[in-house]
Amino acid sequence: MEAQSEVKRARQVVLILLFLGWALGNLDRYLINYAIVYIGHDLTLTSSETGIVLSAFFLGYAIMQMPGGLLADKFGAKKVLLIAVLSWSIFTGLTAVAWSLVAIVVIRFLFGIGEGGFQPSASKIIATVFPSDERSKAMSVLLSSGAIMAMIVPIISAWLLVSIGWRWFFVIAGLIGLLITFLYWKYIKLPNEEAEEDTIEEVQASEPTSTSASETVSASEAKEENVEHTGILMTIFKMPIMWTLLVAYFTIYAVNWGLNSWLPTYLTDIRSLDIISIGWLQLIPGFAMVIGMLVSGYIIDKLTLKTNKIVGAGCATLLALFLFLMFNADSMPMFIAYQSIISLLMTYVTLLLPSFILKLIPAKVTGTAMGMANTGGQLAGFVTPMLIGFMIDAFDGSYNAAVWILVVLAAICIVAILLTQTKTGEGESEYETI
Repeated sequence: MEAQSEVKRARQVVLILLFLGWALGNLDRYLINYAIVYIGHDLTLTSSETGIVLSAFFLGYAIMQMPGGLLADKFGAKKVLLIAVLSWSIFTGLTAVAWSLVAIVVIRFLFGIGEGGFQPSASKIIATVFPSDERSKAMSVLLSSGAIMAMIVPIISAWLLVSIGWRWFFVIAGLIGLLITFLYWKYIKLPNEEAEEDTIEEVQASEPTSTSASETVSASEAKEENVEHTGILMTIFKMPIMWTLLVAYFTIYAVNWGLNSWLPTYLTDIRSLDIISIGWLQLIPGFAMVIGMLVSGYIIDKLTLKTNKIVGAGCATLLALFLFLMFNADSMPMFIAYQSIISLLMTYVTLLLPSFILKLIPAKVTGTAMGMANTGGQLAGFVTPMLIGFMIDAFDGSYNAAVWILVVLAAICIVAILLTQTKTGEGESEYETI
């Protein structure tokens, strides 16, 4: 009983720390969408240039998804996690010194590269530490940090941007990131990490003079490991489930980041609201997202993946409908009501997609699989804000074409979810033999 309590406490510590790190990452992601109003003014940016700034982070983030997953599987999730948080903290701080369009685009791109290793390594840690029937709930807690940030950022951004300015915010966020890096190094302990340390100590104590032999064995094992890992990567590429998830990730995150990136600007330009009013109104859909995230994780763990697939496709269908209704709402109360429903629907889908990987793909390659799927989501984050900016300029400030793009993307997501293959019920997943 005491040993079980210690294991549970260790899991809770890991999850709390991952939650804090992801909260900080999302704080920057969401606040940039409000800060860009001031950044655009200071740097004299057009809508197209604003879209490029908003997209730059996601290009770097997308590029790093597969390498991040591979590195987590090969060298250990904790090491990749530490490097990710440290590097993104540095570039977050450097955002404060951006003096031109080129400078801020390069810094945001490098910031994305830094943060790119976080989610694959965090997913691998969850798959390593938590049993299969608790992974969706653990992932829901991790991802709920994003929902919480979506709820509170509109309020704190109004205060921060007016009181200290956007440059000082990024300095403070960078310093907080350095603190979280230290906490990760000090307190995240993984079972395989402790085993490796014990083995190294035993070998060093018992065979201090066998350097040549050990180097030969190590080289041989490393070669075999590289061959095995290359084979696993090719196997993952051949899985139909990974390609349908790639499309599903791309489409649902295109809707997500298309909305989050441009909604503050839309509400300012089209609905004539000020930043403070936007902040208070966005509390409502933000709160809906937090509730949806926590409830969705519980529901997904209770239902089979086959049933979840039907529910997820239904949510994507309603998402397309309510997107259309929201942008055509006659009043702000109806706009916010529709947005809150959209938050609930989108939350279920975004949590369901990683659950396919966490429940069907073996833990030893979870980082690689998650990196591949999440590449689709982050490419969407790169493409969509920039595309919307170009569409707004092309249609003389009208958002109508951009709205239809989001509706069509939600419709494609329906098809991708329905085509995702699963094997549920009794017996192991067909992928457990990897």
